[in-house]
Order: sequence, then structure tokens, then C-alpha cells
Amino acid sequence: MGIFGMNFGAAFIIIAVLIILIWIIVEFKRFKHKIFAILLIIIILFFYISITYTLKGQGIDLKTPSGMLKAAKIYFVWMGSAFSNLKSITSNAVRMDWSAKNNTIG
Repeated sequence: MGIFGMNFGAAFIIIAVLIILIWIIVEFKRFKHKIFAILLIIIILFFYISITYTLKGQGIDLKTPSGMLKAAKIYFVWMGSAFSNLKSITSNAVRMDWSAKNNTIG
């Protein structure tokens, strides 16, 4: 007889399962932090690339308050247009017939 009246094999399995469970919980918490960090990096890259794309060729001086205001207006109009297009695409996709019928063979 071993620990707490159990044989050694059963106690070893219980301890191993507890260790693995604790390790999985710790890794999951680290994974959540990694996902959060990756999400922040993607958001920052999206804003940098979209601002660069939107303001390219506009000739805006970002060193002055009036230039920053003009850039913000242009960027937010572009974002509104992008979300409007996304809404239109989504609504069209929802209205489509996605059934498995194949009408092209005739």
C-alpha cells in the first residue's frame, strides 16, 4: 500500500493528471496573452497600412494641426466607406441561394 491507502500506480496516475492539468491551465493563460498580443499587433498594422494607403498622394502635412484634422477626416470617410462596402457584401451574401443544387448541368 502506498499513499492514502492507494497503490503506487493509482497515486502516480492521479499526480500525473494533476500536474498535466496545472500545466495546461498555465499554458492556456499564456496562450490567451499571446493571442491578445497578436491581435494588438494586427490592429496596429491594420491602422498603419490603412492610414498609409488612404493618405498616399494627398499631400497632407501631418506636422500641423490642420493637416492632422484633414487627414483624420479623410481617414474616417474612407473607414465609413469600407464598412459600408462590407455591409453591402455581407447583405448580398446572406440573400444568395447557398443550397447544394447544381443548375449548370443541363
